[in-house]
Amino acid sequence: MKSFIALIVSCSLPLQAAINPAWLDAKTAQQALKDGSLSSEQLVQHYLNQIEQHNQQGHQLAAIIDVNPDALTIARKRDQERAAGKALSPLHGLPVVLKANIATADAMPTTAGALALQGFITEQDAELVAQLRAAGAVILAKTNLSEWANFRGTGSASGWSALGGQTRNPHVLSHTPCGSSSGSGVAVAADFALLAVGTETDGSIICPAAINGVVGIKPTRGSVSGHGIIPIASAQDIAGPMARKVYDAALLLDAMLTTEAKQQFATPLSAASQQAAATQQVVVIRAYDDRDEAIGPMLDQLVEQLLDAGIAVQQVDSWPVPAELYQTELEVLVYEYKRDLEQWLRDFNVPAPVNSLQGIVDFNHGKGEEALAFFGQEYLQQAAAVNLSEQAPYYQKALVQSRELAEALLDEHLTSASAIILPSYGPAWPIDHQQGDQFNFGTSTAAAVAGYPSINLPAGFSGPFPLGVSLIGSPWSEPELLALAQLLEQKLGAYRQPAFLPDVAVSAD
Repeated sequence: MKSFIALIVSCSLPLQAAINPAWLDAKTAQQALKDGSLSSEQLVQHYLNQIEQHNQQGHQLAAIIDVNPDALTIARKRDQERAAGKALSPLHGLPVVLKANIATADAMPTTAGALALQGFITEQDAELVAQLRAAGAVILAKTNLSEWANFRGTGSASGWSALGGQTRNPHVLSHTPCGSSSGSGVAVAADFALLAVGTETDGSIICPAAINGVVGIKPTRGSVSGHGIIPIASAQDIAGPMARKVYDAALLLDAMLTTEAKQQFATPLSAASQQAAATQQVVVIRAYDDRDEAIGPMLDQLVEQLLDAGIAVQQVDSWPVPAELYQTELEVLVYEYKRDLEQWLRDFNVPAPVNSLQGIVDFNHGKGEEALAFFGQEYLQQAAAVNLSEQAPYYQKALVQSRELAEALLDEHLTSASAIILPSYGPAWPIDHQQGDQFNFGTSTAAAVAGYPSINLPAGFSGPFPLGVSLIGSPWSEPELLALAQLLEQKLGAYRQPAFLPDVAVSAD
């Protein structure tokens, strides 16, 4: 591929006007595209170079599973449209990467990282992809993920798929990127992309955002269309943006919202993120202070900054998530996996024999180690065995109960406060293909089940490992949450470019 310098020389822009595209934020990129100091083609070429040098070579991050062969052609078209005064939206010409469970009607397969779907090309875009194209975004690549969005079997290691291999954390390469939107989180953290789309059922945006040190938004249930996304369960599945800055994530989310969702907000979310925070009171959960020595000081600083901004803070020592919530959530996910995944396989014309859950289970069994590698397919098998009609009453009961439990936990605090703030996840753990993931803790479940919006914000470090906090609000409170996140982003200044350390024994100095 052309080097960046060669590309600059070959373009019509004067060399002295050019801007270096490395580590850009969206505001700078927007202005550079507007004033001609950067083209969409140059920006796309920069990311293609980064991917070529560091995805499978260099740092071996394995964040990208497929690159769009038409990305540069599309970027040139976006530049031509801009030159003709026909920019389609504030997102025009900006590259976006998508998790590999999101359907695209182009040359990139839609696979969820699974061998059973290797090479599968869809004939239609997911609705959010059609929206991004209409907004003038350049679909750059698809990102690796925990296979089947981490709902294949127990004992998995986040960020691994049969097709994409093991995604690595750019801060410490020996450690987890968390999942299942691991590739999306790593792609923006490592400057493979300016913007990324992930999907979440429970923690799959929030965890990789926290552990890779970037912003991730899990929006209100129903605010982004799930059409075309390989599902786990429609009760909880939702796509959301991942980026290095709050404004950037909000800009991407604006282009993904359904028409109904846009009607809920008075202004674009990107504009709301730039407004003064209207929050008057928040609840800060201190129940995880003893899980890592860096968490208490991180929250002390956060509380100090909130008080300095004139925001009242109630600090709470407990976060009593009922065990029944996890149990009923799993019942819902397994039931809906059978219903929703098989519907997707039919709607998108997946060929036999892998056009049913049982067909996928049988395929994997037949391929053995090639498909199943170091852990099994218990979730696929459980879902394949579901009898939808017979188990419907139990599923409905579990759905109601899980939502009631999650909403009660959140509403206890959100009736008197605008947001709940709590640590998102503990620090990254070593990648282990024998034992699987070794979570310290995670706090995503209540917001995931209730369908309430949650934003992960970089907030500190434990040694070389990023730590994030989640800002959780009531449904459709994204504008207020984003303004609060922007305030804290400015005050905490916790974002840090990754050091690409090979392991924890190597000092960042």
